[in-house]
Amino acid sequence: MNALDQKINTHFPGLVVRKDLVQTVKGNSVVPSYVLEYLLGQYCATCDEATIHTGIDTVREILRKHCVQRSEAGLVRSNIREKGRFKVIDRISAALNDRTDAYEADFASLGIKHVVLDPSTVRAHPRLLVSGVWCIADIEYSFTEETDGTPWSVASLKPIQLSQCSLEDWITTRRLFSTDEWIALLVQSMGLNPELFSRRSRLTQLVRLIPFCERNYNLMELGPKGTGKSHIYSEFSPHGILISGGEVTVPKLFVNNSTGRIGLVGYWDCVAFDEFAGQQKRVDKALVDIMKNYMANKSFSRGVETIGADASMVFVGNTQHTVPWMLQHADLFCDLPEKFHDSAFLDRIHFYIPGWEVDILRGEMFSSGYGFVVDYLAEILRSLRTLDLSDRYQQEFSLSPELSTRDREGIHKTYSGLMKLLFPDGKATPEEQQELLQFAIEGRRRVKDQLLRIDPTYRQVRFYFQDLSGAQHQVDTQENLQYPTAAAPLPADTERRASPVNVEDKSTNPTPRAPEPAPREQHLTFQDNQKGLSYDSLFGPWLAGATQITLTDPNIRTPHQLQNLIEFLDTILRNKSPDIQTAVHLNTTRSDTSPDQNPAFEQIRDAMQPSDLHFTWTYLHPTDFTQPAITTNHGWHLTPTLGLDIFHPWPIHNPYHPTNRLQTERAGRGFEVRYLHCRIQGT
Repeated sequence: MNALDQKINTHFPGLVVRKDLVQTVKGNSVVPSYVLEYLLGQYCATCDEATIHTGIDTVREILRKHCVQRSEAGLVRSNIREKGRFKVIDRISAALNDRTDAYEADFASLGIKHVVLDPSTVRAHPRLLVSGVWCIADIEYSFTEETDGTPWSVASLKPIQLSQCSLEDWITTRRLFSTDEWIALLVQSMGLNPELFSRRSRLTQLVRLIPFCERNYNLMELGPKGTGKSHIYSEFSPHGILISGGEVTVPKLFVNNSTGRIGLVGYWDCVAFDEFAGQQKRVDKALVDIMKNYMANKSFSRGVETIGADASMVFVGNTQHTVPWMLQHADLFCDLPEKFHDSAFLDRIHFYIPGWEVDILRGEMFSSGYGFVVDYLAEILRSLRTLDLSDRYQQEFSLSPELSTRDREGIHKTYSGLMKLLFPDGKATPEEQQELLQFAIEGRRRVKDQLLRIDPTYRQVRFYFQDLSGAQHQVDTQENLQYPTAAAPLPADTERRASPVNVEDKSTNPTPRAPEPAPREQHLTFQDNQKGLSYDSLFGPWLAGATQITLTDPNIRTPHQLQNLIEFLDTILRNKSPDIQTAVHLNTTRSDTSPDQNPAFEQIRDAMQPSDLHFTWTYLHPTDFTQPAITTNHGWHLTPTLGLDIFHPWPIHNPYHPTNRLQTERAGRGFEVRYLHCRIQGT
């Protein structure tokens, strides 16, 4: 275990589990992850390896004996008959039989129906009446000759979820972790390896949790396949439900007027619609209208009665086009069904997750560290729904007065959700508040920018916030910064975007600008996950004509960092004259974990010699480094804050992936570069 895993086990004993164990015990079981983690939490919530191995065997045995597979349902029913009583794990739903005035349960995998339930069980677990709940139940068998009778009965039933948790203990223990540690813990609890995600990418993942801790939160995520959009809503929490196919009826979602039964929004904290995109899907106009009212007013009508509910709504789907294509020819909502491609509906969306920024999940991106047992975290998130932290930024910042009421509501709810997840006591530094506020504003601006394309009646507003000094902090979306020429034309009297200010003033200008083609002194800031960057544009013009170049970078160790070095040398080759010899010297640190470092340097040196590029290197002690730098013998001094390691790791072992050939396709890590020119003596 690393230091964070040890700290997690110390302060949350019995409430955390190693996340890779889920796949270890899952096998061919069809139960969701939170069911498996419930069992793992009973037997493997420890850091003792011997206990973990014993617990894994116990959980596997429980799944083998008691988890009902549809193909073996007949055998399980026979076991119940022979033994008289047997424990099963199954998805159970209930309904009221008004002819017998009794509640009856159906077992999805076991295949038995009309099993009488005690009314107190239904009152304690009302979600049994809507779509069903995964439970551990003791089933009894007693044959009866009555025509309408059933031999099956439920001796006991327990939904698979934590019975109780303490929000106060959660908040108190949170203070023992730094912000970075806490974010890493939450990301690990989602089953992901935080080391392979940038700060921005981690926040993007955490936004997926907001519907579970924020009431009536409307979230949309559209992006490529394979990024884990629906996993969090189907596997993560017993308080959320995922509707496959994206199609649902008004009675199922809101209320059945003939029976009076309340739909899904009355019983679940989060209702997610999978595969929501698809222009050819048939959509009931009445459903769209009632969803608009619910998403705006937190209520819906049943005849003459108005009913309130607090379920959040999530819409996830796949996009068919690239971001620049959508910006150039349509909008970022263009893949939605026609009746949902409606400005009034879309204006209710509080945050749009840019799914194209989320990496396609690869094997190494899943966590093997410790995270909260899912049902424990699910109960904590549910308890957090009672808090409201939407106003905590107002002591330090104020929003643009141009924003509409819905703009403000979307920003407030996202900010409140992130604060609950990261700072449940409401105490965050001004810098931390600014980060969350800016992120919340960007997500809402992504919605508003597309509304301006869809409906010309919407008014252009400036998205910014103001600090106590009066400085305005403009907020733009990542895709607008990356593809500025693809933005839709605005009215003639409206500027496309606020005019850039002095790039030295980073506090008031978070907007990065591409380097000028001619080398000049400047200071550039680039955002996390920004694409379109390359060594050719960042360094090439400043390296042209140099015969001696010194690269100081302590992080040339891993395979992708060595690839960065090769591509940096390629940039030098493209900018040097064939008849000139160029010497490149690397100052770096020796790796204790990568034995291939020195042999790799030797191969690079030998490979570059035919091109008159002479590569040498020196290992320095880590204490000898001040900051990464690139220095040339014709006076340029460049200081990229991350050295050459400006890209997030890409699938380097997949030779067919475009990121292995084109740096501009890789996502940047968020960094700065300062370009200074020093007069050389004698010139």
